[in-house]
Amino acid sequence: MDVRKLRYFAVLADERHFGRAARKLSLSQPPLSYAIRQLETELGVRLFVRNSRNVRLTPAGTVLQREAQALLRRMDETEQLVKAVSEGRDGLIRLGFGGSMLYRGLPAIVDEFRSQLPAIDLSLREMASTDQIEALHRDEIDLGFVHMRTTPNGLDGFRYHAEPFVACLPATHRHAKARRISLSQLDRDEFVLFSRKRSPDYYESIIGTCLSAGFVPNVRHEVAHWLSVVSCVANGLGVALVPRTLANSQLAGAVFLSVAENTIMSETWCVWKPSSLSNAAVAKSLALIKACAPVQRPPQGKAARGTRKPGTKGRGRTSLVAKQPSTAARRSRRFSDSQKK
Repeated sequence: MDVRKLRYFAVLADERHFGRAARKLSLSQPPLSYAIRQLETELGVRLFVRNSRNVRLTPAGTVLQREAQALLRRMDETEQLVKAVSEGRDGLIRLGFGGSMLYRGLPAIVDEFRSQLPAIDLSLREMASTDQIEALHRDEIDLGFVHMRTTPNGLDGFRYHAEPFVACLPATHRHAKARRISLSQLDRDEFVLFSRKRSPDYYESIIGTCLSAGFVPNVRHEVAHWLSVVSCVANGLGVALVPRTLANSQLAGAVFLSVAENTIMSETWCVWKPSSLSNAAVAKSLALIKACAPVQRPPQGKAARGTRKPGTKGRGRTSLVAKQPSTAARRSRRFSDSQKK
C-alpha cells in the first residue's frame, strides 16, 4: 500500500460517494476508481460495495478505515515533528481533554506552555475519556485528562482535580431559587445523565446516589458530554447532577445548587503511557501540568474539611475539595523547582 492510495481510500470512506471524493481530492473520477481497484487487488479483499448512487464499506473496509485514519494522522504528526526539530523546537505534545477541562484549568495550562515551554508545540485533542485511553495505548496522544476514579490499567497518572457534584436545574424549576436542595426533592423530575457508555462509573454512581436518597431516578436523556448535560437542563429537558465546576459555564437557563446529602466526587486524572516518559518533551510537559494542578486540601480522618462561601453558616464536610488554581507566578515557581530536581 502506498500513501497516495491510502489517502484516496480514506477520503472515499468518509464521503461514501466517488464524485464527492474526487472533487475533494481535486481529481477526476476515473483515476480515483482505478486507484481503489488497485488497492483492493493488492490487499485481495473488497473494500466497498458499489451501486449506481453511492458506495458503502465492507467489514474489511471498515477495519481499514479505522487503521488508515490512525496511520495517516501519525504520518502527518511525524512530518510536523521532523520539521519542528529541524527548526530548533523540542517537538509536539498531543494533549487529550474533555470539554469540561475548559473550566478546570486547561486555558491556564496552555498559557504556561507558551510561557515556560515555548519550544514545544502543544496540540489539543478533544476526546471522551474512553477514547483518550484507547488513543494513549495506540500512541495517538501523549497525555490525557480523563474523568475517572483511578488510573486506567496500563497507564500511569495522578489526580489533577476533584470536586463534589451539585444539582443542576432549569431556571424555571420550582426549587431554582433555593440555595441548597435535598436529592429527595427531585424524585418526581426527569433526569439528564452523562452517557452510561461514555462513563459507566459515573452513571452508576449517580444512580446509586439517588437510590440512597430514597428514589429511582427517571432517566429520560443520556448525552455524551457534560456541557451537553447542562445545555439540556438549561432548555428544560430535565434536571441533573453535574461537577461543581460546570457552574462556571454560565449557560443561561441553568442554575446550580449544593446538595444536602454527601454526593459522589468528580475526579479528573492526568494520565500517560509509562514508556512515553523517555521522551524529554513529554517529561517536561508532565512536570508543567503537575505545577499547574490545583492545590488540594489533604484529608482529615475519613473526610476532608470543605470550603464554604463567606457568610454561610455551618461547617459542611466533603471527602475532598480543591482550592482555586494557583496564580501564574506560583505555577511558574513550582515548575521551575521541579526542573531543578
